[in-house]
Amino acid sequence: SLSNLDERGIVRIGAEVESGDILVGKVTPKGETDLGPEERLLRAIFGEKAREIRDTSLRVPHGEKGKVIDVKVFSRENNDELPPGVNQLVKVFIAQKRKISEGDKISGRHGNKGVIAKILPEADMPFMSDGTPIEIVLNPLGVPSRMNVGQILEVHLGWVAKTLGLRVITPIFNGAKEEEIEESLIEAGLPKDGKITLYDGRTGRPFDLKVTVGYSYILKLAHLVADKIHARSTGPYSLVTQQPLGGKAQFGGQRFGEMEVWALEGYGAAYNLQELLTIKSDDVLGRIKTYEAIVKGEGIPVPGMPESFKVLIKELRSLISY
Repeated sequence: SLSNLDERGIVRIGAEVESGDILVGKVTPKGETDLGPEERLLRAIFGEKAREIRDTSLRVPHGEKGKVIDVKVFSRENNDELPPGVNQLVKVFIAQKRKISEGDKISGRHGNKGVIAKILPEADMPFMSDGTPIEIVLNPLGVPSRMNVGQILEVHLGWVAKTLGLRVITPIFNGAKEEEIEESLIEAGLPKDGKITLYDGRTGRPFDLKVTVGYSYILKLAHLVADKIHARSTGPYSLVTQQPLGGKAQFGGQRFGEMEVWALEGYGAAYNLQELLTIKSDDVLGRIKTYEAIVKGEGIPVPGMPESFKVLIKELRSLISY
C-alpha cells in the first residue's frame, strides 16, 4: 500500500485504494504515558529507544475502497485556517462508481422520501395501454397521513407539461389551483382525475382500480445502503454502561430497543432475550466466560448480572435511597 505514496508520504491522485491502505503516512512521538508497563520495564533495563514513535497514518476506513480523485493540503504557511495545535491538514477525496440498488434512498420535492424496495426488469413493471412502462411505483399510503398533496399535483402537472410540451412554474402558496390543473388535463386530452388503467407487467391483465400516473422530479440521496451495512462480533464498549458503543463509525453494535424487545416477548423467545440483554450487552463477567467457552468448545455458562443494574444500584446509593 506504500507504493501509491509520493515523496511527502501523501497518496497520489488516481491511485486505487482499499480498506486499510495508507493515505497519509505519519508517525507520532510516544509520550511517557503512552508506554505500557512492559515497554517501560524494557526501557529501564536496556535503555530501548527504537520504539519511541507510533504509527498514526491516515488509512482507508474499514469496508471502504475507491479511486483517489483529489488531495488538498492546508498549512499555516499558506494562511489557511486550522484548528489550534495543527500545523498541516491533509484531506483526501475517494470516489466510487455505484449503480442504484435496493435499499438506496430517493426523494421527491415534497418530503416524499423512501427506500427502493425492489428493482424489476422493465418487462415486469406495470405499463400503460400504449405499452409505456412505469419507471417508479410509489405506495399511496405515503400520502394521506403526511398530507403532502403537492406530490399528486406535481405528477398531474408534469403529465400535462410533457404532453403539451410546456414548461410549468408554480410558486409556493401562489401556484396552480386544482381547478386549473383539471382544465389543463382536459386541454391535454388526458383524464380529468389524472388516473388511467395500468396493466400488470407479468400477467398482462389490467389492475382492478385506476392508478394516478404522471411525471415527477426524483432525486437520489447520498444515503446509500452500501455505506449503511455493518456487522460486529466483538468490539468497543461504553465505559459507563459497559454496553457496546452505537453506530458504524465507532464499530458499535445494533441497538435492540424497547419495541424489538416487546416483539421477542410476544413470540416468547426467552433465551434469545436473555443473551441479548446480558452476555451480548453488559454482563461483563458473563461475556468473558462465554467467549472462553466458545473458544474451548464448551457449553455457554449461565448469564450473570448486567452492569446497567449495578449502575442503577450505585445511582440509588448516591441518592441515599438505599
